[in-house]
Amino acid sequence: MEQILKINNLNKNYGKFQAVKNLSFDVPKGQIVGLLGPNGSGKTTIIKTIMGLMSDYKGEVSIVGEQPGYVANKYISYLPDTGHIPRWLTVTQAIQLFVDFYEDFDAGRAKDMLMRMQIPLDKKLKALSRGMQEKVNLSLVMSRRAKLYVLDEPIGAVDPASREFIIETILKNFDENGSILISTHIIADIEPVLDRAIFLRHGELVLNDEVEKIRQEKGQSLDELFREVFKNVY
Repeated sequence: MEQILKINNLNKNYGKFQAVKNLSFDVPKGQIVGLLGPNGSGKTTIIKTIMGLMSDYKGEVSIVGEQPGYVANKYISYLPDTGHIPRWLTVTQAIQLFVDFYEDFDAGRAKDMLMRMQIPLDKKLKALSRGMQEKVNLSLVMSRRAKLYVLDEPIGAVDPASREFIIETILKNFDENGSILISTHIIADIEPVLDRAIFLRHGELVLNDEVEKIRQEKGQSLDELFREVFKNVY
């Protein structure tokens, strides 16, 4: 099976604190993979490394055979955990921003999604509710024809109704020629879309397996197992 993302023996220190320890995992083509763990488990550090925002790490990281950085980022569509589009832009201007920056961006696809969500294209982002802003951000990110979609806490700051819509949007716009890596600590809502789950604790790998196999072998849902493994963290 073709691997879109490969991480081998990744280590990252902040001074004397080791945030990621001897971490190895792959993200296969055509799969939605959950990068799961409580706050402080190393998820953000891993994502920043994938995105080329950190260079002082040890180990090997590759995206479609490229090391993190400018070339690799052409294959990645990234949704950070905080708003990354200037809030003074209108939705139409945000679409044009993506047109200007990304050759693989499908403006028609983005407008179609936004119109179906009844988001006014002439409104500035700052005039929209938090949930609507999240929908705009996700629609733009999912409208690229990327190899790897990296979604950092895509449902963490929105209400349950918006979570359902965001998950539906991810599924409807998932291109099986690519892969999705979703970082979150909210498991129950995201579990139905995941093919594979990676559990992290203190920067170390706890579990890496197919979700259906986990359910069959453990006799638990992914959410139940997560709560059991991390019961002393929350």
